Amino acid sequence: MTPISPPISDRLTLCLTGDVMTGRGVDQILPNPGDPEIHESHVRDARDYVRLAESENGPIPAPVDFAYVWGDALAAFRRADVRIVNLETSITRHARPWPGKGIQYRMHPLNAGVLTAARIDCCSLANNHLLDWNREGLLETIETLDRIGVHHAGAGRSAAEATAVTVLEVPGKGRVLVLAVGSESSGIPRSWRATPTTSGVNLLDELSPATAAPIAHELLRLTKRGDVTVVSIHWGDNWGYDIPAKHIAFARKLADEGIDIVHGHSSHHVKAIELRRNGVILYGCGDFLTDYEGIGGHEEFRGTLAAAFLVSVALDPRRIARVELVPFHLRRMRMNVPAEADVRWLHERVGRECARFGSQVIAQPDHSLVVRPRP
Repeated sequence: MTPISPPISDRLTLCLTGDVMTGRGVDQILPNPGDPEIHESHVRDARDYVRLAESENGPIPAPVDFAYVWGDALAAFRRADVRIVNLETSITRHARPWPGKGIQYRMHPLNAGVLTAARIDCCSLANNHLLDWNREGLLETIETLDRIGVHHAGAGRSAAEATAVTVLEVPGKGRVLVLAVGSESSGIPRSWRATPTTSGVNLLDELSPATAAPIAHELLRLTKRGDVTVVSIHWGDNWGYDIPAKHIAFARKLADEGIDIVHGHSSHHVKAIELRRNGVILYGCGDFLTDYEGIGGHEEFRGTLAAAFLVSVALDPRRIARVELVPFHLRRMRMNVPAEADVRWLHERVGRECARFGSQVIAQPDHSLVVRPRP
């Protein structure tokens, strides 16, 4: 790939990814692995996921440093002023999983440096793995993120915290306001909803224009001239390209009310991108960093092909100036530049899905993919 340029001064560029799952197997290759015991139906030791990945793609040089797992993605991250991910793990030493939860993600707090190594600015937490290790795990996650200086949205010690807007200051350019929400359609248990007196996530009752409007109004109420707004939402099934009509209506309402970026995630693969008059909807950013290598099934979706989404917002007048996907291939629990054939496959598949929403995807010489309106 050609060298990646730094941020453009008259734009504010965000890098957004889908699911970042630094727990379980990934935690075990980092410098300070936690207790590997898990309570899944077929796996009792998180190190089994490391062995599975190695059987698929070769040995992993564990213990690795915190930058290792990000690999070639770090160059794309450096292009952005702000980096936002869906952090889908609990950061905790807590040993009691949520009753009946079949899959558990946990990263040791001493491995939280993996987030600062990538200069992650904000983690969306309103997802279906944050409470895998119970409410104590949620609290230690929040405490750890606060300690290392990484902002978060979508979960908290109470409903007031979970529903709060997170403000990211970008010196010389303005602010990014983030509000994170989750939907039961992604597998978030209803019992995880934060209440006035109970910790949890910001869980919506339903997805509709009626529930989208107050979210947009709350964000816009807090904005100042030049601010960029993001609604990060965990929703929908893991596999499949079809997007439910109610998801489309919800996202379009947010965009049409004035939200700049709808940051959707939960699907294990990239889904469609829709360009609205003044905003962009990322319906599914796909998995980014996981321990899924070697797990069989759903091969037709190529789940280890990931993308970082670079969205540039022109500051005056404010508008979406560029939407770009930078593809990566997960191998040996590291983000790598993909082969040309993999980029072509992703180009064809994402282009097909974007065409349903009036957009086209144009391949660039550096193998990135730019989304533009169809003429």
